[in-house]
Amino acid sequence: MLGLIRVQAFVMIKIMDKLSGVIDHFLYRNETNGYGVMELTTEDDDVICVGTLTGFDEGEMVEVTGEYVIHPTYGPQLKLETVRAILPTGIIGIERYLSSGIIKGVGPKMAKRIVNEFGEDTLKVIEEEPERLVKIKGISERIAQSICEQVVGKKEQQDALIFLAQYGISQTLSIKIYEAFGNLLYGIIKDNPYKIIEEVDGVGFKKADEIARKAGIRIDSEFRIQSGVVYTLSQAMNDGHTFLPKGELVERSADLLKVEVSDIEVQITNLIMDKKLIAKQENDSTNCYIPFLYHQELAVASMIRDIGSVDNLSDEKYLSRRIDKVEKELGITLDEMQRKAVLLSMQSGIMIITGGPGTGKTTTINAIIRCIEQEGLDVMLAAPTGRAAKRMTEATGYEAKTVHRMLELNGSISENGRSVYFERNSENPLEADVFIVDEMSMIDIQLFNALLKAIPAGARLILVGDVNQLPSVGPGQVLRDLISSGCCPTVILKHIFRQAEKSDIVTNAHKINRGEEIRLDTNSKDFLFLERNNIDVIYKHMVQLITEKLPDYVEASPSQIQVLTPTHLGPLGVEALNRVLQNYINPQDPKKREKEFGDCIFREGDKVMQTKNNYSLEWEITGRNNIVIDKGSGVFNGDVGTIIQIQPSEGFICVEYDERRKVRYGFDGLDELELAYAITIHKSQGSEYPAVIMPLLGGPKPLLTRNLLYTGVTRAKRCVMILGSRDTVNTMIRNESEKKRYTGLYMRIKEVMNA
Repeated sequence: MLGLIRVQAFVMIKIMDKLSGVIDHFLYRNETNGYGVMELTTEDDDVICVGTLTGFDEGEMVEVTGEYVIHPTYGPQLKLETVRAILPTGIIGIERYLSSGIIKGVGPKMAKRIVNEFGEDTLKVIEEEPERLVKIKGISERIAQSICEQVVGKKEQQDALIFLAQYGISQTLSIKIYEAFGNLLYGIIKDNPYKIIEEVDGVGFKKADEIARKAGIRIDSEFRIQSGVVYTLSQAMNDGHTFLPKGELVERSADLLKVEVSDIEVQITNLIMDKKLIAKQENDSTNCYIPFLYHQELAVASMIRDIGSVDNLSDEKYLSRRIDKVEKELGITLDEMQRKAVLLSMQSGIMIITGGPGTGKTTTINAIIRCIEQEGLDVMLAAPTGRAAKRMTEATGYEAKTVHRMLELNGSISENGRSVYFERNSENPLEADVFIVDEMSMIDIQLFNALLKAIPAGARLILVGDVNQLPSVGPGQVLRDLISSGCCPTVILKHIFRQAEKSDIVTNAHKINRGEEIRLDTNSKDFLFLERNNIDVIYKHMVQLITEKLPDYVEASPSQIQVLTPTHLGPLGVEALNRVLQNYINPQDPKKREKEFGDCIFREGDKVMQTKNNYSLEWEITGRNNIVIDKGSGVFNGDVGTIIQIQPSEGFICVEYDERRKVRYGFDGLDELELAYAITIHKSQGSEYPAVIMPLLGGPKPLLTRNLLYTGVTRAKRCVMILGSRDTVNTMIRNESEKKRYTGLYMRIKEVMNA
């Protein structure tokens, strides 16, 4: 009772406490992010502690600092600020330490015999004179040496954590650094902290630079400049580039590093000589590539050539009769370009079908599938996202998988040490004769490279997409480069079919794509515009549309209606809109648990989005009685799901994604999630929503582009609602400029084909 009163007092006055004790046991541990709940036994009391506990084991003696809190369900807890191991003292403490299981090969009985023999000098004997342990019954020279190495190793690890803490390095990251470098880390931190970037996940240039400053590394150090250049080039990947012209690389690096341009140019030359960069003279420019991206583009070009060399030399009249038969079976009439697409799909090793909404891509795919079946061939369908795959399945009646799932992504450690890899590759190819991949505009160079590796020799590949959509989030603009290179037959579908002509969504999308003005009023059934120039009024109408007006109109729930916006920042950006929409669509409720993370509050029932590719994040699908019926790994940038559970005591949030995939996020991993009531138009690619609301009221010109508006409009199935300024919409239609991407696939294809 006294302990409880003491805890409650600390809560009220928020005093930091400092305690020493033994870790009695763990109530919960998350091995992925290090979050844990433990019971600490001190001289006075048993205290429940919560926080990052990576690298600690039951039986260890630790010193902790933290602040007492009262959990509404689990009562008083010490929320940890710091944890550090300390050597146990006294015979009882030493015996408990040795018998806890930390030291393999030493159980309670042996621990008692060792302590009875050496008393309070036990740890000193183990570290300095391990040969004396041999006199203990059951300890051989080998076991004695093992005990010594384990005790010394634990001590060395804790010394390393204390050393790294002075550089502002978190305990979780310190463990990773120690595991990567061991006792070599002292020299690395003092001489070249940038080396950590190469070996430790989660350390980028900025973190290494912060450590380097504290270690006294000079601003013009060659290590620093080289790391900054490589970091600059790798950051360019986030903007979709696979290379940067040397001049731009120098300019961006100088802005980051604040050093002389001449120093940067010298280190770029050194990086090229060390083969850490690849320089190519192309189009009157020296272009600098990260080696793995260059080699991926080159590999893709070579595989495209090889797949394209596979031709079906069947008589064209015979193939034409087969298409006639399929038209009758499906009750359709293909137009000239659709028919050409089906014919080429049976003649070519690789081909591309591209076209806007309403031009019959789905009908064409269905005709191709039926022709393939009549040839007695197996076909596999794929798309880059779960939502796109689901749409493909519904449209064709054949199962479509995400590309990652088709390639059997594996997030575990392989025999050669890779932590993320695809089971399907050149050594273990996919098993089908024809592959149809939809939404190709979304696929980046890395995923396309993995896909091509898994295509078996002699198979055919059909790529489908809308080249006028925004390019992939990841590096490259694969579909556009393939079409521009002329490396494979391409059919462009342009005819808008009669049924699609009835939709103003389809009609206006094509007008936007051609740069023509569209009618902006409320007279359409599926394309509506409200002129609103006040931010608060836009908020009000948006909430009314989602919660009251649109659900019945489009026969969908409020959570299925998606707000799309060009930008992250500003009053109509993703961050501000999500705060507003969350308050109305999923307001605070005593029955719904919450977790505050940074400036965001996550709440059970919230719609959320994964913001980066995480290949090792595990998911599972459960059936009746919560029995796991399928599991795997990999959650990707742009995946949208719902928070179905927040578990504060165990430190995780559970999100359910498409296909009922459930994913647990530790509280330390919430930086990969954001609310998704509103998302950027870029992140909406591959998705289709019953209704789309777009608030458009000014903004930076580079974001107000024609293809951005086109992409947003084509995400809607039944209704588009634009709130904002007529001038902004017309500005976007006129602005045909696109954010330039530096990609080399086009050039690699030309090189390979010419060779």
